Amino acid sequence: MKGQVEPGHIALLGDSILDNVAYTSGGPDVIRQLRALMPRSWRASLLAVDGSMIGDLPDQLAKLPSDASHLVVAIGGNDVVASVELMRSPARSVADALVKLGDRATRFERAYRTMIDRVRRLGLSTTVCTIYNGNLSKDEAAVARVGLTAFNDVILRVAFESRFRVIDLRLVCSEPSDYANPIEPSSAGGEKIARAILASLGLTEPPIERSEVFF
Repeated sequence: MKGQVEPGHIALLGDSILDNVAYTSGGPDVIRQLRALMPRSWRASLLAVDGSMIGDLPDQLAKLPSDASHLVVAIGGNDVVASVELMRSPARSVADALVKLGDRATRFERAYRTMIDRVRRLGLSTTVCTIYNGNLSKDEAAVARVGLTAFNDVILRVAFESRFRVIDLRLVCSEPSDYANPIEPSSAGGEKIARAILASLGLTEPPIERSEVFF
């Protein structure tokens, strides 16, 4: 690719967003698609593990290849799934519901910040992913979109503070065909994710226009 002379090694960290082989029905998963699309001088390693939660990331970081140059982190969705009972619990008012959601998001932020601090100390080029909305039923989707906003706000703020690149998976996996079931990426969705990873690293020709955040 133009402007990319030096080789690189991308390490994928997180959950089934990046480790989706179990959901592709024999089709290519994210790591295979990434390897097929990246420049020949680049490598990619899959450290993400389906089902992982934020607290599992240190185990993945312990296996990081010594020559890894770029990290892609997609984690937090399973932590949110563990809080799904919150969405079904009764509330006395909208304010009461927001307080409960805010409390859960605060706990999520503590865990996410602790994890990101570990990643940041490595000093490697890093891209983080938001949590996508999934392919839910109409009623479930309406609730999920609102609830996920609080958790994605955490991911975005922490990423911006850390000067990390961001892939907003809500914009990447936006079609029903991107999902193998309500919450797992299909082979089609995985290809979009792989292409978004390459775009975030400037490994596309021509380069893709991007948003920037200043503060």
